[in-house]
Amino acid sequence: MWHQTEISLPAKTRGFHIITRHVVEALPELKSIEVGLLHVFIKHTSASLTINENADPDVQVDMEAAMNHIAPEDFPYVHTCEGPDDMPAHVKSSLMGASVSIPVKKGQLQLGTWQGIYLCEHRNHGGSRRLVLTIQGSDV
Repeated sequence: MWHQTEISLPAKTRGFHIITRHVVEALPELKSIEVGLLHVFIKHTSASLTINENADPDVQVDMEAAMNHIAPEDFPYVHTCEGPDDMPAHVKSSLMGASVSIPVKKGQLQLGTWQGIYLCEHRNHGGSRRLVLTIQGSDV
């Protein structure tokens, strides 16, 4: 079985946001997968996706601080026409990645106990973000 859907996430502030619930709620088909794989792809170049700890909100704060250290706004970028947060957002997006893949077993994402799917919003005002969710697997 293959199933694909596209969802729009509401605009988020700059930072790291756990979106696991949004993804699962958009996929009622997930419950019918015995064994499979969920691929989540973001259709943007200034935001990204990753999997990380979902328990302590300090992780989200520290991830944002680390990314700002790696790709600071005051670096002498050439591409500056879209504002000082745009080019650092492109760098962060390339470093973090545009997709994640998660195994599915008996209708459940096989994330670890402390793992969640993160939307990494790298712009100050990025707006709504679109995700393509693709499930492949065998039905129950």
